[in-house]
Amino acid sequence: MSNIKDYFSEEFINKYKGYNLVVYFYPRDNTPGCTTEAIDFTERKEDFEKLNTKIVGISKDSEKSHENFTKKHNLNLDLISDKEKVLHDKFDVIKLKKMYGKEVMGTERSTFIFNVDGELVKEYRKVRVKGHVEDVYNFLKEYLND
Repeated sequence: MSNIKDYFSEEFINKYKGYNLVVYFYPRDNTPGCTTEAIDFTERKEDFEKLNTKIVGISKDSEKSHENFTKKHNLNLDLISDKEKVLHDKFDVIKLKKMYGKEVMGTERSTFIFNVDGELVKEYRKVRVKGHVEDVYNFLKEYLND
């Protein structure tokens, strides 16, 4: 089983120590699907907090882009800039995708859930935005009640 230490720095781990953690990768700030997903997570943030869970979004966008994205849509999430694709590579989320009939390498929308002990307990690949946040919430609720 993978551990959070396999992916993140000690500083990051300490910031979220004692919480379950939802880490989601998304292609780009201010695109329709990515905006919907970020808003959905923001709207359910209190519900996740009741489950002792923090949410972190990661994309290749710059810090400045994240700031603008956050302000424009009143997001209340931690967003991480991974311009060098270090985390993208560790989580293996850069995939060949079709865009306008062409094949390109890009971020595959993916979500990973770590428990309070830092163990990776669930991963979602090839995520479809509609209903995804609800699925993540329901998984956590069930996982924590077992």
